[in-house]
Amino acid sequence: MIDILSMMPDEIAEIVAPSYRAEQIFNWLHKQHVATFAAMKNLPLSLRSKLEETHYISSVTTVKKLESKRDGTVKFLNKTHDGNLIESVLMSYKHGNSVCISTQAGCRMGCKFCASAEGGLLRNLTAGEYCAQVYNANGERPVSNIVLMGCGEPLDNYESTLKFLKIILYQKGQNFSGRHITISTCGLVPQIYELAKERLQLTLAISLHAPDDLTREALMPIAKTYPLKDLIPACRHYAETTRRRVSFEYALAKGINSDASHAHALAKLLRGINCHVNLIPINKARGGFTPSPRNEIVNFSKVLEENRISTTVRRSLGGDVNAACGQLKSNFQQWHL
Repeated sequence: MIDILSMMPDEIAEIVAPSYRAEQIFNWLHKQHVATFAAMKNLPLSLRSKLEETHYISSVTTVKKLESKRDGTVKFLNKTHDGNLIESVLMSYKHGNSVCISTQAGCRMGCKFCASAEGGLLRNLTAGEYCAQVYNANGERPVSNIVLMGCGEPLDNYESTLKFLKIILYQKGQNFSGRHITISTCGLVPQIYELAKERLQLTLAISLHAPDDLTREALMPIAKTYPLKDLIPACRHYAETTRRRVSFEYALAKGINSDASHAHALAKLLRGINCHVNLIPINKARGGFTPSPRNEIVNFSKVLEENRISTTVRRSLGGDVNAACGQLKSNFQQWHL
C-alpha cells in the first residue's frame, strides 16, 4: 500500500485517468483534509474503489493532548497507523501560531540533552505523516509557521522532508511560504549541501551548542562525523547560495559552554556568515545539565552582539507540559496512557 498523502499531483496523475482527477484528489487531501476515499464525492465510484485497493491516506490520531496553563502551548501525543507514537507542539506568538512537527519515530543522533533519541530510531515518517501533523494542529488553531524540530532528524529522513516541502509549498494546495518554514538539523553536512541546491526560501537552523569540537562532541555524537571544519563551510555555502540567513541554535549549560570565552570563540567561528544565534536556556530535565544563570546568558549575548552577531534569547514555552526544547518524547507514564 502506498501513502497517497505523500504524492504530488503529477505522481497521482500517473495512476488515475483522466489526469485532471489528480488535482481533484490532491484538493480533497490537502485542502479538504478528507480521511477516506469514500468522501471524495466527485470521483467515480470505480476510481475510489481502485484507490482503496492500492493506496491509503496517512493520518495521525491524537491519543493525548496537554495544554500549558502558562502560555497556551499545546502538546499532542499522536499515534501513526502502525502504532508508533510521535509528538508535535503548537505554540502561539505575536506573529502567529507555529507547529513543531516530528520527522521520525525516535531518533538515532543521540544528542545528550534531547529525549527524542531514547530507544533509538524506530522508522522514518512519510511526507504524508508530516502533513497530517500540520493539519491536525491546524484544527486546534490556524497554523502560520511550521518548524521541523520535533522528534527525529529531518535531514536523516531527507527524501520525506523534501517531498513534504514540495507538497506544503504547492500553489494549488496549502501554498505555504517557504519563509515561514524552519528545518532544524544537528549538522548532516552532505544533506545541507543537497538542500542548498533546492534554493528554497526557508530557514535552516543548525543545532550548534558549542564553538569547538571537543565540547560539541561531548554533547552531540554527530560532531565526530562532521566536525566544525566541515559544518561551518557548509552553513556558509547554504547562506550564500540561498541568500537566506542561517540560524544557529545554542543551548546554554552552566560550566560547559556558556562562559565569556565560549562566547568569544563562537563569535570568531561565525564571523562573516549571514546568521542569527538563538540562545536557549538548556532544559535541566535532560542529561543532568544545569541551566546557565540569567546574568551569564545576558553576558554571552552581549559578547555576540558586540561582535555584530545577531542574537536573541529564546522564550521557553510549554515547560509545564514537557514541550520545552529537548523534552519531546517524554516518559509515557506522564501521559497516563
